[in-house]
Amino acid sequence: MAQFIVIGDATVDQMYFVEEFPELGGEAIAQRSSMEPGGAGGTIAIALTSLGHQVRISTRVGKGPFADLALRNLRQAKVDLSLVQYDDELQTSSVTLIISGEGQRTMLSSAGASRQLDASQLKADDIKSCDALVLSAYSLISGKQRDYAIQAFNHAREGRLTTFMDMGSGAVDLIKGNMFENIKGLDFLLMNEHELFRLTNEDNISSAVKVLNHEGIEGMIIKLGAFGSMVVTPQFQELVEAFHIDEVVDTTGAGDYYTAAFAHGIMKGYDVLYAARLGNVAGALNATKVGAQSYPIDAAKLEYLAKGFNPT
Repeated sequence: MAQFIVIGDATVDQMYFVEEFPELGGEAIAQRSSMEPGGAGGTIAIALTSLGHQVRISTRVGKGPFADLALRNLRQAKVDLSLVQYDDELQTSSVTLIISGEGQRTMLSSAGASRQLDASQLKADDIKSCDALVLSAYSLISGKQRDYAIQAFNHAREGRLTTFMDMGSGAVDLIKGNMFENIKGLDFLLMNEHELFRLTNEDNISSAVKVLNHEGIEGMIIKLGAFGSMVVTPQFQELVEAFHIDEVVDTTGAGDYYTAAFAHGIMKGYDVLYAARLGNVAGALNATKVGAQSYPIDAAKLEYLAKGFNPT
């Protein structure tokens, strides 16, 4: 069991399921709607806890019903909330998601209290007492949260923690300044194919990988959805087979589950390819339930399925 610290948002996800997206200025009638806890930070923290690790989360929420909902599953999972900050003025961050009949999602986010995560409350030992740091790239966008994330990452490198950073489509476009200068020495950068191309301004994986190598990023995991994922290290590049499921219901949180399962595998001492297999399985299973945090993941089932679809 490893001790993780996760820095990222805990949000309220307002989800609307539609057959087709309306035209601009038009209207669509949702077949159903739901309001659930979400956020990359919260989802990764819950998944890591479910996989048997000790996890604390650094995030900031408002007060009132939205905060209660955003933290509900974290409390139930017994994630350590001692580093959660509460904002007296701003509302808890929220995301409105429109989910198509194919399970694909379009998002509208409100940063709210998250960006005000205050670095003056961060102590070096909060980070150095852990074994691994998982950093959501959304934490690097702006404001006090950016300062917090950079300081935390520096403490993690000083403390020789294993470091993971999970990209996000919105984060790629919104991060200001040279992101790479702030994550020197990062062990693993996880992203999907679209994020890779937008991050590097390239249109093929080989060229994009070279750009990131030039920036000092050597450990990369590229999430390829139905095609699985690609592991890139200084020694090799290899495609890891997808775990196929019969029906995709909602892809919200699938990438976060992938990141948690991959980090779980690395901290368990598994090789990077098997860790990626765990990620493929976890991401696929997550997509079979509505809501980012709804699939009840556990380590035994995850590893059983990972070995079953691609035995070693």
